[in-house]
Amino acid sequence: MNLDFINFSFLDVLDIFLVALLLYYIYKLLKGTVAINIVIGIAFIFLIWKITQALNMEMLSGILGYLLSGGVIALIIVFQQEIRRFLLMIGTTNFSTKRGFLNQLKFLKTDVSSDIDIDTILKACTSLSKTNTGALLVIEKTNNLDFLVNTGDRMNALVNEAIIESIFYKNSPLHDGATIIRDNYIIATRVVLPISNSTKIPSRFGLRHRAAIGVSEKTDAICLLVSEETGEISYIKDGEFVLYNSISELHDKLEKDVMT
Repeated sequence: MNLDFINFSFLDVLDIFLVALLLYYIYKLLKGTVAINIVIGIAFIFLIWKITQALNMEMLSGILGYLLSGGVIALIIVFQQEIRRFLLMIGTTNFSTKRGFLNQLKFLKTDVSSDIDIDTILKACTSLSKTNTGALLVIEKTNNLDFLVNTGDRMNALVNEAIIESIFYKNSPLHDGATIIRDNYIIATRVVLPISNSTKIPSRFGLRHRAAIGVSEKTDAICLLVSEETGEISYIKDGEFVLYNSISELHDKLEKDVMT
């Protein structure tokens, strides 16, 4: 009896691990977007192609084969934004901290604890909202934001309601730009963020909103924004506004997203 198929080497384990890691990154990139439906469609066509090959349906399998083999350029065009974000995700992943490394292996664990004090951040945003004080907080996840930190003023302060409010106080020299939070520490203020060029953003939103959308398009960071005009608190993730009905619901969404 030939048992060669059960021979398992270290390279086989490494191969499976790397494939799992790649699939995890792809899932993370496409989760919650319309692109996931395109991937499902491609997988469905591929399955039909394999079935037609097995049934020796030469004409249909040939057409599907040419469609799949010649679709690489089309896929690059369709997924150019996702591919760009994927490469940026790989290139800027934060391996410098224990939490950043653990997040890469999160699919092997049931839970990864968050050190971000969401209650304090939301209390500060609520206070700023009552006085229509504009604010933009960027919470770093797995993508390292040092390339943005260098555009502002470095800081190393534990997240604190009074500090956040003082940063965005209208007469404060630090209120312009964004504030970046990493592992429950404010690491930079007056940060210049990339502005989104999306034409889908309503004209009533200003540069602060476009900056929040821009950084969340290019990285997996999440943003909390307080409007200077209306006092409304916006939550922005993956280049889109996340809707919520109450502060408690926003708290739950933030807690979930910070941990994933």
